[in-house]
Amino acid sequence: MNPTFVRSLRIAFAFLIFGSTFVSLAQPGKKAPVVADDVMQKAPPRSEGEGPFPHLILRGAILIDGTGAPAVGPVDIVIEKDRIAKIVNVGFPGVPLADKIPGKKNEFRPKAGPGDKELDLTGMYVLPGFINAHVHIGPEHSTGAEYIYKLWMGHGITTVREVWGENGVPWMLDQRNKSARNEITAPRIKVYIAFGMNLKSETGDLDTIATPEAARRWVDSLADAGADGIKFIGAPPDIFRAAIDEAKKKHLGTAAHLSQTFVAQANALDAARWGLNSMEHWYGLPEALFDNRAVQDFPLNYNYSNEQDRFGNAGRLWMQAAVPGSAKWNEVRDELVKLNFTIDPTLTIYEAGRDLMRARRAEWHEDYTLPVLWKHYSPSRTDHGSYWYYWTTEDEVAWKHNYQRWMEFLNDYKNHGGRVTTGEDAGFIYSLYGFGYIREMELLREAGFHPLEVFRAATLNGAQLLGLADQLGSVEVGKLADLVVVPVNPLENIAALYGTGAIKLNERNEVTRVGSVRYTIKDGIVYDAPKLLADVRRMVRETKEKEKFTLTQPGMEK
Repeated sequence: MNPTFVRSLRIAFAFLIFGSTFVSLAQPGKKAPVVADDVMQKAPPRSEGEGPFPHLILRGAILIDGTGAPAVGPVDIVIEKDRIAKIVNVGFPGVPLADKIPGKKNEFRPKAGPGDKELDLTGMYVLPGFINAHVHIGPEHSTGAEYIYKLWMGHGITTVREVWGENGVPWMLDQRNKSARNEITAPRIKVYIAFGMNLKSETGDLDTIATPEAARRWVDSLADAGADGIKFIGAPPDIFRAAIDEAKKKHLGTAAHLSQTFVAQANALDAARWGLNSMEHWYGLPEALFDNRAVQDFPLNYNYSNEQDRFGNAGRLWMQAAVPGSAKWNEVRDELVKLNFTIDPTLTIYEAGRDLMRARRAEWHEDYTLPVLWKHYSPSRTDHGSYWYYWTTEDEVAWKHNYQRWMEFLNDYKNHGGRVTTGEDAGFIYSLYGFGYIREMELLREAGFHPLEVFRAATLNGAQLLGLADQLGSVEVGKLADLVVVPVNPLENIAALYGTGAIKLNERNEVTRVGSVRYTIKDGIVYDAPKLLADVRRMVRETKEKEKFTLTQPGMEK
């Protein structure tokens, strides 16, 4: 057995999966994953949404198709059951629409028949359903799955990639399959399970992952269980490489958060060369860009288990890497592009590091954040991500510089053909489900992405990462009808996608709220997004009343 690996995984699990036991591996044979005792409440049977219909006709919309093409419209989009059947240009902006299609001899706009449904979307915008490439549907905060799913669906998120599986494999697969059948109100779910999570053989025998062969057996057992992929935090190189290789053979996706406990042995470029599909956050990338050191410049009193140390020094890492435009920078960038490697940055989850008050005082917390989440966000030495022991101006300035360099790499990577996707990693560090995803889009815009590139990252790029680009990610004939309908132009103001909308002064000098998603369509089923968010507000309000809870800022409770 490799005691260093087991010890490191104990540490990593404690801070990434919040108190799990050490890594275990089932013996060969047909496997049945262990069910955790403390799991989140599953989503109830679906009671929301209309459809699918024989034909659903979206009339007069302006289309942003997700490919990077500019907006076009008005168009009628015809959906047959769960598929996009037709996209028809039906006129010109600012000109009243007629039944006859301009420029087409004897061609008329699609007609609705018995059992069909029409939505008048005149002046509204239609985009592909958003793909959230980094989520946790975990039990720790006991929020209940319905709460999380409705926050996502209320923000137009129709597909998510779960990248840990804290509730256990059977729980995750149950929710994935029910969502696929639209038995629950939830995005479609891709299930990536943490490397080393306990799996049990028919006899109940367990073994530690101490060799490449054991790693391969663990991967095989996960494939047998029916999961979609693996989330790594790193491992000794021989074990890590064997697991990635076996995952490729078993057609499992791979993602990695390259923890500081492992990255000195294998950085992002090493793992990409072995076949890793995507890196999460940015750990391992600055290390691949080191040109005057081999390990991070850790203070000599640094302790990874102390999260103030961990996050405080993480915010000083990018400035230790090669500078933009240098030979090292360009070499790493170009090789990662050539390897078809995906970067899923989750900029949003670390933003409190550069502006704690902004994240802590976000206007949606009062109505949308459950008490259990708010308590978890507050400073704590035992809760992962609650590292505000004494967060200083120096820490925030360091993180601001960190973001500048990080964003510069992301934009440069995108400009040279690299794939960047959109994920939120919400539920920690004052980031809330759904709202964090829209904030991620804003941060990609800050990084230099054109809004059309932002939406491509949120749709088609995510579909490509998940191997679903033939079905999802763009509004094209033949693809699944996963769509987002927004009443205002999201290219002009991404913030209008927040469930709270965007503030706008109207012509009568009145303050109004505009935007937020109007409809979320998944598999041709139409969901009233404001109603989903109203359900979340009700859950939060009732929980606060039951617990006699008032949201107050940390240290100001009295």
